[in-house]
Amino acid sequence: MALPTPSSDRHGTRYLRFAALGDSTTVGLGDPVATSVSPTGWRGWARLLADALATSYDVSFCNLAVTGATAGCVVAGQLDEAVAHRPDVASLIVGVNDTMRSTWDPVRLREDLMGTAEALHGTGALLLSARFHDHGRVLGLPAVLRRPLGARIEAVNEVYDEVHATFGGLRIDLGLQQEVLDRSFWSVDRLHPSELGHRVLAHGFARLLLAEGLTLAPVATTPEGGLASSWRSDLRWCMAEGAPWIGRRARDLGPWAVRTAWHEARAPRRPAGRAEPRALPARAGK
Repeated sequence: MALPTPSSDRHGTRYLRFAALGDSTTVGLGDPVATSVSPTGWRGWARLLADALATSYDVSFCNLAVTGATAGCVVAGQLDEAVAHRPDVASLIVGVNDTMRSTWDPVRLREDLMGTAEALHGTGALLLSARFHDHGRVLGLPAVLRRPLGARIEAVNEVYDEVHATFGGLRIDLGLQQEVLDRSFWSVDRLHPSELGHRVLAHGFARLLLAEGLTLAPVATTPEGGLASSWRSDLRWCMAEGAPWIGRRARDLGPWAVRTAWHEARAPRRPAGRAEPRALPARAGK
């Protein structure tokens, strides 16, 4: 895909439009900051990347991400505004919430992600995306739940592979990032990146954009400007956000988890150390 060419005014100022679409990771959950309107707001990787771009461009940053969004939510509530923004760069990181719902539909997921990517590509935007890691491993889920969740995550990744092959752009493969397995990469819930995790994401995309020819400052991977977490703030978050989220997911996915465990428990297993019996060769004339 061709490098986006930011426009300029008569004074030579270069404009760059950046639209970010997705879920709570792009909202910035896990990277709290104090703001002028709230003692606790969210910054996140997309804001960090926009600030890095702003060292060289007059950036119009449009963060349309919504906590809890699925791919369908992006189509219904974010895409039109993103296209209207006429972005030079657009990020699309969504799909994990789809895997954690009883309404999981890989066919619909593909339609939503491919349609969104096509619309953003049609504006001339350079697309930023990601392949997801093994969430079950990070969360410490038992194998009976980790395997089916992993299969769903891989189905999402296959769609992003198709998106990348069809529309190009830049992407980060989180499954290849060793930092993802480090506890410090994650906030208390292990679902949203910590400030460090957000910085690693922004740093990775900044390096890709630099290699693509854009001019921007590097994103530091050392914490700076965020609110330090403490056991009190972690506890408040768990009570206000974490526990209700777990309750909603348990009600939604509980029956699926029980069925999965039941079927796996009943699946026949060969005794350890015993090989599969070999078929006897057919005799002549039989």
